[in-house]
Amino acid sequence: MDRGVGAAVRLPESGRKELAIQALAGTETLSDLAAQHGVSRKFVYQQTQKATAALDEAFSPVVRDDEVLFELAVTKTWLRQVIVALPLICRRSYRGVVEFLRDLLGLPVSLGQVHDVLQAATRQASAVNEEPDLSGIRVGLHDEIFQGATPVLAGVDARSTYCYLLVAEQHRDADTWGVHLLDAAERGLRPDYTIADAGRGLRAGQQAAWGDTPCHGDVFHIQRRSEGLANTLSRLAAGATSRRKTLQAGISRAGQRDPDGKVDVQLEQARHTEVRASCLARDVRTLVQWLRHDVLALAGPDLATRRELFDFIVVELMARELEDQRRIRPVRVALQNQRDHLLAFAGVLDIELATIARAYAVPEPLVRSACMLHRLPTTSPAYWQSWTELRARMGGKFHVLLDAVLQIMAGTPRSSSLVENLNSRLRTYFTLRRHLGGAYLDLLRFFLNHRRFLRSRHAERQDKSPRELMTGQGHPHWLTLLGLGPLQPRRA
Repeated sequence: MDRGVGAAVRLPESGRKELAIQALAGTETLSDLAAQHGVSRKFVYQQTQKATAALDEAFSPVVRDDEVLFELAVTKTWLRQVIVALPLICRRSYRGVVEFLRDLLGLPVSLGQVHDVLQAATRQASAVNEEPDLSGIRVGLHDEIFQGATPVLAGVDARSTYCYLLVAEQHRDADTWGVHLLDAAERGLRPDYTIADAGRGLRAGQQAAWGDTPCHGDVFHIQRRSEGLANTLSRLAAGATSRRKTLQAGISRAGQRDPDGKVDVQLEQARHTEVRASCLARDVRTLVQWLRHDVLALAGPDLATRRELFDFIVVELMARELEDQRRIRPVRVALQNQRDHLLAFAGVLDIELATIARAYAVPEPLVRSACMLHRLPTTSPAYWQSWTELRARMGGKFHVLLDAVLQIMAGTPRSSSLVENLNSRLRTYFTLRRHLGGAYLDLLRFFLNHRRFLRSRHAERQDKSPRELMTGQGHPHWLTLLGLGPLQPRRA
């Protein structure tokens, strides 16, 4: 493979063009061409695609800049579509919408008109938001996000990213959460479990509304908090080293020791502080890495083993609290109090892996090994060595079982980070919040749930909206749902 890559890099432009021409001619197979030039088949495909694209462009009909491509009937409905689409798709302000219509269409529109259209769209969006049946949601992600000083209660489907709760409230206590979760339950929401951070109001509200529905811990927040502790201690250790070096350099420049020995005492104290700070930072960094890569990682040991490792980390942090109690104790207490919630995902994974083992009549340790395989990068020799060993032990069941394990892992969420992602998207719509007030959340929830993904790392989400993914049913374009459709430009 390395020789092929090197040959491809050394191949001049003229050689690449000749290779593409030979491939297009079809007189020789791609494998033969790759062997002749010492390159990979993938490289030959790439050059062929470039040549094909160049030919298509060369022979495509030339379109003049002033040629009419199509005609569009500018109606009142179409203008309302533009007024709604510009703030939502392009994140334009009210004045940006007015400027667009003035400069491109020569149409005078007031800020009041823009506001009225968006208010009407918001009322329709609020009605549409109440339509979908939420019974298909199996895992709900709950969190409290903030728009300024106002808390926003949010709930998102882990599989489809459909947002079923997004409302600004003055409080985030148990009663407030409970009321909204009861409302969602009336629309069919009854997930197998939810994922949330350690917020007391959130968890108490869910228990009051849904009884014994489990609420798993969110690993995202605790990992970020733990890594923040490790980073802070590392900076303190670096500062101690810097102070020691400064004192040492001062002694060297003086050329002689201080007669009273004060500088020597300061230097010795600095060295002692540096050693303690460096050891503490190194130990905590190691414990945090174990927590992230061995205990809270999706591909990992069974729940019982994770609990032992988790308890070990907590004990080791407690042993080092006296070194920096103000910083270490809050993290240690948070870990200790949330252990069972944070590791709940491991129990779900254990059940699913055991189900796979029974379905394929394979020993459970082998299924666990297939899960642990994904701890390794696919570019490492260790990955492929383990892959080969597992394939030899599983025989013809290997590929189908590996796919089943991958699906189970993909369907076992551990964090509510999708809500954090939602929060980052909401922040770009500040102008709507300023003009529409709290109702803008209804409009944004509608828009984000009904616009179709242009691209996604998950192939099943491509060209589908979160609502379509959640319900399994199609729906009209989001502008049509707002009573502003259909979208049918008339071709020339």
